[in-house]
Amino acid sequence: MVVLGVVSPQYILPLVPICKTQIPPSSSETQYLTRRKALMFTSSLVSSFIYTSHHSATAFQVDEFQRDEDRIVQLFEETSPSVVFIKGLELAKGSNGSTTVLANDENAKVEGTGSGFIWDKFGHIVTNYHVIAKLATDQSGLQRCKVSLVNAKGGSIAKVAKIVGVDPAYDLAVLKVDVEGDEVKPISVGTSRGLRVGQSCFAIGNPYGFENTLTTGVVSGLGREIPAPNGAAIKGAIQTDAAINAGNSGGPLIDSSGHVIGVNTATFTRRGSGMSSGVNFAIPIDTVIRTIPYLIVYGTAYKDRY
Repeated sequence: MVVLGVVSPQYILPLVPICKTQIPPSSSETQYLTRRKALMFTSSLVSSFIYTSHHSATAFQVDEFQRDEDRIVQLFEETSPSVVFIKGLELAKGSNGSTTVLANDENAKVEGTGSGFIWDKFGHIVTNYHVIAKLATDQSGLQRCKVSLVNAKGGSIAKVAKIVGVDPAYDLAVLKVDVEGDEVKPISVGTSRGLRVGQSCFAIGNPYGFENTLTTGVVSGLGREIPAPNGAAIKGAIQTDAAINAGNSGGPLIDSSGHVIGVNTATFTRRGSGMSSGVNFAIPIDTVIRTIPYLIVYGTAYKDRY
């Protein structure tokens, strides 16, 4: 008969020493344990390194993103005081035939809006010819051009501007406002030579009348050809995907250093849609640099002087 749970006394004594006595491992077992401990330590170390590296990389990415964001903010803050808002006005004739521009633009119809930028401390402003074309061709004496700008102290001022010179072949014009008693900030002029497709660019202007609007993009293409207001072709235009809409015309296209590389001029719009396709164009600043001095001095481009 077998009784469960009963252990013969002679088997108890041999079992006790086995629980208490430590048998030294063989050399092969020692090597195995040493390797196992080393692997466990290495695994722990690698896990810790991966964890630390992941968090370091994330922190680095956040820091880089913050620096890029701060750089764009600084770019806008430094450049926007040099950008102006241009408003084309048509005055209403009074009962006695006289015309007046009132401070709040009463009795004046807004014909269109555009942008421009301060060229020098004397109050010369660069813009597109098509922005002020009605004033340039006005025969009625009812057209006016009003410019809103910021002085060096950050104060907003509005001035009636006069046309100094125009070049319809390159869609460029120079206005002048009286800045006596006001210090203005000319824009920083760069170069369009050496531009590369893919580099960042920024447009500042007044699309649809929304002042001081910043849009960002890249240089999408170089050496493009766009139509000029006089029917000629403007060659060497810069293509960009930085949004340019009605009211952006005449404003600056700037690079990452805050230097003007072009004058925002046109956007490709699908017929009947009224929407920008993201294909936008700017006149290269090197063309502007060659043209503007003649417009300031002679009122016309060099080729039209004689």
